[in-house]
Amino acid sequence: METARVLVAADKFKGSLTAVQVAERVTAGLRHVVPGVRVETLPVADGGDGTVAAAVAAGFERREARVTGPLGDPVTAAYALRGSTAVVEMAEASGLQHLPDGVFAPLTATTYGSGELLLAALGAGATTIVFGVGGSATTDGGAGMLAALGARFLDVDGKPVGPGGGPLAELAEADLSGLDPRLADIDLVLASDVDNPLTGPKGAPEVYGRQKGASEEDIAVLDAALAHYASILGPDQAALPGAGAAGGIGYGALVALGARFRPGIEVMLDVLGFAPALARATLVITGEGSLDEQTLHGKAPAGVAAAARAAGIEVVAVCGRLALPPEALEKAGIRRAYALAELEPDPAVSMAQAGPLLERAAESIARDFLLR
Repeated sequence: METARVLVAADKFKGSLTAVQVAERVTAGLRHVVPGVRVETLPVADGGDGTVAAAVAAGFERREARVTGPLGDPVTAAYALRGSTAVVEMAEASGLQHLPDGVFAPLTATTYGSGELLLAALGAGATTIVFGVGGSATTDGGAGMLAALGARFLDVDGKPVGPGGGPLAELAEADLSGLDPRLADIDLVLASDVDNPLTGPKGAPEVYGRQKGASEEDIAVLDAALAHYASILGPDQAALPGAGAAGGIGYGALVALGARFRPGIEVMLDVLGFAPALARATLVITGEGSLDEQTLHGKAPAGVAAAARAAGIEVVAVCGRLALPPEALEKAGIRRAYALAELEPDPAVSMAQAGPLLERAAESIARDFLLR
């Protein structure tokens, strides 16, 4: 029998394990059953939170910068650098993780720090920037980011409008002439797992505003403010896929920075070197905390499975919770999924004990796929 070569390419189990920890636990479980099995790990991410960590695990250098958080306070944000390629994760600067428990600022949270993080990458010599957008605390259409990069957003009195999406209702003039000239010479890739437009029924405020603390009234205010903002900067780009990503920061990148949108998992698989790793594998193990309908729409396991299936390599998945029927898994290219909930039905216990449970799930995979 041919020696098995397993590639573990899974995303994080949110709230329980990082993608690196998932890979470690799966590897340990496989080796409990088949001690000599060859395992290669490639933690993956889809452009949202965890993207920088995945790049660092793949050999990028972790860099840090002090930037402005979503509430205006300084925060430490990381990005990843390898050669002239940087991976910048907007959530590192402007994400929900920077908000105190129970504190939201849906109308005034700013992406200014995301712009500062892009400046840090430029200063480090990056000419290609993968800009992962997701997990934001903000709905400002990227205005804060653009302001940090040199743009000016003025009201009728010629004064700068305030931070956040709400004050954009007062915008009278957008001056982009002061944008950092280095931006003209870089390849900026907008990496996201969502393709929403900026405004409207599927736009950023309506679809994502509530998770950022927005009331129904706030959502109406933000939608109108962003529509007004787009009428000044460029209404055509507001309908582009990805314009509504991360509170509309996608729109700011598309309309003013010449960014090109690509599904986050596709970009990250390229950046992380997935293709050569896949070529060495006979079995791929992917996964994330919850395998559900969202997984099928651009999340990491779906991207991994699609690439592996195209290469004719079998894929199985691990997850905390499984909410997809076998036919949906099969359609996605996943032969079988192993859920921690099958081993421990109590969600709180399952999350607390995710590591040991994941090792047990990997032992089952080894018995089912490596000993046959």
